[in-house]
Amino acid sequence: MSVSAPQRTALIVEDDPDIRELLATTLRMNGFTVVEAASGHDGLAALKEHQPDLITLDLNLPDLDGVEVCRQCRAISDAYIVMVTARQDEIDRLIGLETGADDFIGKPFSPRELSARVSAMFRRPRTGPAPAVQEQPAGNEMLRHNDLVMDVEGRVVTLHGQELALTRIEFDLLETLLTGAQRVWTREALLNRVWGDGWSQDHHLVEVHIRNLRKKLGEDMSNPRFIRTVRGVGYRMMPNDPRS
Repeated sequence: MSVSAPQRTALIVEDDPDIRELLATTLRMNGFTVVEAASGHDGLAALKEHQPDLITLDLNLPDLDGVEVCRQCRAISDAYIVMVTARQDEIDRLIGLETGADDFIGKPFSPRELSARVSAMFRRPRTGPAPAVQEQPAGNEMLRHNDLVMDVEGRVVTLHGQELALTRIEFDLLETLLTGAQRVWTREALLNRVWGDGWSQDHHLVEVHIRNLRKKLGEDMSNPRFIRTVRGVGYRMMPNDPRS
């Protein structure tokens, strides 16, 4: 499905001119205004100037490592970030996701696959600036689990009264688990709910983001308070502690 919203800008940070051209052509066909950069430093400068809605980021850049560029992008931007890499080993994929990337795609890739993934990301709501906890509208839907509180409309999550810095995907996963607290969610069901159709075989994405979410929740894996792994099936919320 094509992304057709007007006034969206995509920043491509890629040193290979052929891949950069393929990315630019694909994103223009999906309705984006495209800005290109061939290095990490140029990409960060373009980010500050153009404030894009989407960033495609090569992991193996000639000056800065793509992981470092991703960290710096995430520190100042809420743009969707897709890591594009020919390095297929698991460590790079995990690092890329842990720095705040929304997705990764391997080289070579098909324009159709890229279009589908970008379209799926833009179907998820953007967080935008998070309001202070005390300023949340009284009518917002609130989900609670022990001392974890989620303001659904404000897209704010607090634990022990402290706001958690969750990515869009981490928030959507946690919201799904909280709203279906009595349900065991399979990895396939979470993929379809959070990422959209067409992702049912990419179970690794769920596992990585659940792992990152657990870290931010401060989970003790030997005695979890929030997310329980149902071996061979998926995940569910732990029962509420009545003492909380």
